This record gives sequence, C-alpha cells and structure tokens, in this order.
Amino acid sequence: MPDAIAHIIEQHAEETAFLWFLRSRAVNAPHYKLLELNRLDNRVEAHLDGLRIAGPIGWELCEQALEIGEAGEVFAAALLALESKDPQKLAKLLSIAEASNEATKGLVSALGWTEPAKLSGTVKQLLNSNSDFQRLIGLSACTIHRVNPGKILDDLIRGSEVPVPLRARALRTAGEIKRRDLIHDVRDHLRNEDPSVRFWAAWSAVLLGNRSEALDALKTFVVTGGGQFPKALPLLLRALPVDQSGALLKGLAQYPERQRDLVAGTGMIGDPLYVPWLIKQMQTPELARLAGESFSFITGADIAYEDLETDKPEGFESGPTENPEDDNVALDSDEDLPWPDPAKILAWWSAKQHQFQNGTRYLLGAPITEAQCRKVLREGFQRQRAAAAQELALMKPDEPLFEVRAPGWRQQRLLQPSG
Repeated sequence: MPDAIAHIIEQHAEETAFLWFLRSRAVNAPHYKLLELNRLDNRVEAHLDGLRIAGPIGWELCEQALEIGEAGEVFAAALLALESKDPQKLAKLLSIAEASNEATKGLVSALGWTEPAKLSGTVKQLLNSNSDFQRLIGLSACTIHRVNPGKILDDLIRGSEVPVPLRARALRTAGEIKRRDLIHDVRDHLRNEDPSVRFWAAWSAVLLGNRSEALDALKTFVVTGGGQFPKALPLLLRALPVDQSGALLKGLAQYPERQRDLVAGTGMIGDPLYVPWLIKQMQTPELARLAGESFSFITGADIAYEDLETDKPEGFESGPTENPEDDNVALDSDEDLPWPDPAKILAWWSAKQHQFQNGTRYLLGAPITEAQCRKVLREGFQRQRAAAAQELALMKPDEPLFEVRAPGWRQQRLLQPSG
C-alpha cells in the first residue's frame, strides 16, 4: 500500500481517538446541545467510515494504537472488532479492558455506539460468560441500549454469590431500564454491607418508585458527604418534596466545604425562592459560574446569549496553572460556564420574577411537567438534558431513564414526536 494512503488511514485512527476524547467531555458539558453533539458524532463516524473502508489495514493501525492504552484508541479498535464479529479481535480488546479502567470506558463506549442489530450474539455471549468482567461488560451494553437482559439480571440481583461490582452494576441497570418487577429485590440490598451496593440499590429503588426507605438511604449518602457518590444529591433533591429538599440544603449550609453542593442543589430543586441568594453567590469568584448555572436551571436565562455575562475576575486562578510547582492538576469543573454579571442578572430578575411562584419547581423557566422535560431533552444543554431525563424518569415510573450520552442521531430518532 502506498505510504500516502497508509498515512491517511492512520490519520482516521488518530482523529477517531481524539474526537472520542472531545465527545467524552462534551456529553457532560454545560455548553453542548444535542445539535452540536450530533455534529461531533458525525465527525467521529466519518473517520470510522474511513477505517471501515480500509479493511484489514484499518484494523492493523488501530491495533497498533492500542499500545497507547487510552480510551479513544480502545474505542476505535473495539468498534471495528465488534462490527467484524471476529472472536480473536474481541478477546484482545476484552483482555486490554480488563486490565485498565480507562480502556474499559472505550470498550463500553464502542458497545454503546454500535447499533443493536450488529451486537446480536456478541452481548449474549458476554452475559453467558464465566468471566465476571465479561458479564459486567455485557450488562453495561444492555443498559446503554436500554435492553432488558431478562433472567440474568434477576439472578445477579437475587443471587447469594455475586461479586460486588457485578451486583452494583445490576442494581443500577434495574433502575435505568425500569425493571419495576424487581423493586422489592432491589430494596433488599439497602442494608448491604458494601456502600456501592447500598448506593445503587437506593438510587434505583427511588427511580422505580420507592419514596420512603430508599430516599432515607440516599439522604445518608448526601449527609455523610465525601464525594464518593455524587449522583446521590441530584436524585434526592428532585425526588423529595420541595419543603424537605429545602430543609436538607439548610442542613448542608452549616458546612463550608459543602458550599458547591449547596449552590448546585438550588438549581436541582428549581424553586425560585433561591434566586436572590444565588445572585449574591455570583459575587464570590469560586462560586459565581456555578451559581449562574443554577440560576439558568431555574429561570431558563441563557447568560451568554442574553448578554448577562462579564469578564473573568482579574487575578482569579482555578484548575491547572503554568507554574510547575503548583500541585493542583485538577481540571476546572466550571471552565465552560460563562461568568455571570450580578448587576445585569439582578436587573433581569427584577423584570421577570413576577412570572415565577415560590414553592413551585421550575426547569429552564417553566414548571416541571412531562412536556417541559421533553422540550429540554430536545433543546437544552447537556447538563440540563440530563436533569430533564432524571425528572422524566421520576415522573414516569415505567419509562427508562433517557440516555443523553447516546449517539446524537439515535437520540434525535427517539425524541421525534410519535405518530
């Protein structure tokens, strides 16, 4: 093969891996809408097509890139392996993924990207494997596609000798795909000795309709903090009555280290009662952008689009710096959020607050209803869409949790009005 053609195919492999990395951040980003996500996905798919057309040489180059060990490279190779249904290729990917959490992300993502028709037989083989890891991967594939694994899921939740990671994944799956027939079996694990099992039992039981002991269990995870289970707070605040969720936030307010939870929590509750307090938090640089996001969650204001933003405060530093002696290497979680201008936002709120009623829960400026949640799923930013998906899942006990990380074209298909 001419070097020029090999170079082009190599570029397809590199671009697939790089764009997958961008996508992995975009699906949780505050500034990406479904339209932009779909455009990014189409770019990924275009490079995947280049690898498919290249045939054996495409696989060979992806296989060589596996030495890098990053999730994007694993995604590209796994996609080709899954579509080829070559057992040796898949075995190699499974082996690499089992040894690395990062590689596992790429493999699971490839399973989610692949159309279900092309996975027939492969996922069944994984679920029936003697390997706990392969069963975990198979279960993850079913969950991403919101497909009921059937009796295998029952056995993993009810069985006495099930490894903790597999049990926790099975409990989470039961909630995401809405296996309401398993609600009592899920609830039985609320007192499990392992915290991850207890957490996913509580999380799924709430989604399946339990609003009593499961909420109490989630509350324990929120109050004890530690950040191990960040998914506890959003579901708890959305499932609790407004007065109880407000009382929970008051409890968190006495702990200075929980201020970010407090600011984010007001947006999750959606009560306009908190808006004046949020505007005050916008004067604190460390909390300003997050407070702006919570303000938008409640009111629907687009801070950037409506010219309600200001410049970054002079001298403010967050996330990694260029100083080699700085030990802070964590990414700035608010990096893609606009800086709100408190004065402009106060003026905006003064003109609009008569449209809102304290004690009512809002999502992007409208009371939380099924119609509003579906509208946000179509039109909102990714974090807003994730909130709408959760609200909808709580509202509709038999409807699976909408997967806002799925390929854009698949989401658009699912969100088309029926009939």
